Amino acid sequence: MEPQATAHPAPTPWADRPLVVALAGMLALAVAMGVGRFAFTPLLPMMLHDGVLTLAEGSWLATANYVGYLVGALACMALPWLAPGFYARWHPARLARAGLVATVLLTLAMALPIPASWPALRWVAGAASAVVLLNVAAWCMVRLAALGRPAMGGLIFCGPGVGIVLTGLAASAMVAGQWRAASGWVVFGGLSVLLCVGVWPVVRGRAAQVRATDPAKGAPPAAARAQGAGTAVARAVHALAYGLAGLGYIVTATFLPVIARAALPPGSPWPDLFWPVFGAGVAMGAALSTRAPPAWDRRWLLLAAYALQALGIALGLAWPTPAGFALSSLCVGLPFTAITFYGLQEARRLWPASADSFASLVTAVYGLGQIAGPPLVAWLIAQGDPGRGFARGLALAAAALVAGAVMYGLSAWRWPLPPHRRAR
Repeated sequence: MEPQATAHPAPTPWADRPLVVALAGMLALAVAMGVGRFAFTPLLPMMLHDGVLTLAEGSWLATANYVGYLVGALACMALPWLAPGFYARWHPARLARAGLVATVLLTLAMALPIPASWPALRWVAGAASAVVLLNVAAWCMVRLAALGRPAMGGLIFCGPGVGIVLTGLAASAMVAGQWRAASGWVVFGGLSVLLCVGVWPVVRGRAAQVRATDPAKGAPPAAARAQGAGTAVARAVHALAYGLAGLGYIVTATFLPVIARAALPPGSPWPDLFWPVFGAGVAMGAALSTRAPPAWDRRWLLLAAYALQALGIALGLAWPTPAGFALSSLCVGLPFTAITFYGLQEARRLWPASADSFASLVTAVYGLGQIAGPPLVAWLIAQGDPGRGFARGLALAAAALVAGAVMYGLSAWRWPLPPHRRAR
């Protein structure tokens, strides 16, 4: 039996403090998502200006990254089942650190004047970002639970927004200085190294293990589940509606600076600032999403989040001014992480006995939705005027979000939460 704690326990090492663990996870996601996935967005206008690719080619580079992300996510989910021995040696901390190293190297490699290699580099970068996201989240959540502060896990999901703000502001400064895009990739690689300095001393070794429990004990009792929510129809509605969010946000998230630059007068300083506004919204939305009471029906929260993103897209279409694009960026960014957070919570509620498998399924459908966006826009642009092509792509994205919101509203009406759950 372990001795009782003394009145004056030994001080906790700084790397084991809950806030430090959460901040390390946030910095890791800033690298994996803010750079590995979304640094391409503010650099795309610079690459177009340099003449190193066309808009259609840029769309396919974005798609390659999203396909890599989907493949990486599915591989991480299958690894513990298909290769348990390997996973026992390469636990989440090791996989996350390997993914961060890969992200840095792949970002720097994009500066090389070898356009034929760029699709493969963006594909692998997408896979690496998924590896970091899933494994950092797993490691940090277990570590924070062991430290008695599981609620602080929401802070790590501010990381994508922080990374987007940093890369967006850096790109804006580089545009003002008339830098080439290749220099931008080098700068972002260096920024990733600096951010990793805060991750390396913390995310290491195995996270403290939480005592295993019977899976049934972790699932809500049958009486606490929504009537009919365990049916195949309700699960299918959630998977499809969640997938529509992937298509709904990706057009704006990929092409926002390009769209704004085309709509505003030449030489306007505003287009490069809208992407950091989007990132700030992502970070704020991630922090706010953790404040929603557990008893609130996540479907109504998802409906509100979808509606806010659709409103943001509509603002950009109807009000193509600096103020309109700024509000559009904020409205699209605020619910970005909240949709993922609430969507995975809803997946666990709908199918508690197979929560991980169902979460994997809805994540895959979401990935398919975002993969479809860039090539669809490229096809619409190829039909005629680029401005009209972007407008049609944005209108389709907004329609997808409205459809998803309607589906969640119908689901909440058809399968409401039981009264005792709502009042809790």
